[in-house]
Amino acid sequence: MSWDLPSLAPSATSLIDITVSGAWAGDLAEASLVSSTRFTELDAAVWSNNTVRVMARNFSAATFDLAAATLSAGVAKRRAR
Repeated sequence: MSWDLPSLAPSATSLIDITVSGAWAGDLAEASLVSSTRFTELDAAVWSNNTVRVMARNFSAATFDLAAATLSAGVAKRRAR
């Protein structure tokens, strides 16, 4: 999917929810953005069944506005114990 992040001030965050079929609470989630993310941290977590929430955080000292870019997210199932 395409994600056009808003302008992010230093330490600001932006959230987006992505449908990932088969995602369940406790699964490991990860996300990637096809863009220069040198000063952007991406975090991903299974937010609810079939939904991954991705957070982008600007950890630089400057405000920036990235162009729209392709965002991907996936999950890995936890091993049974």
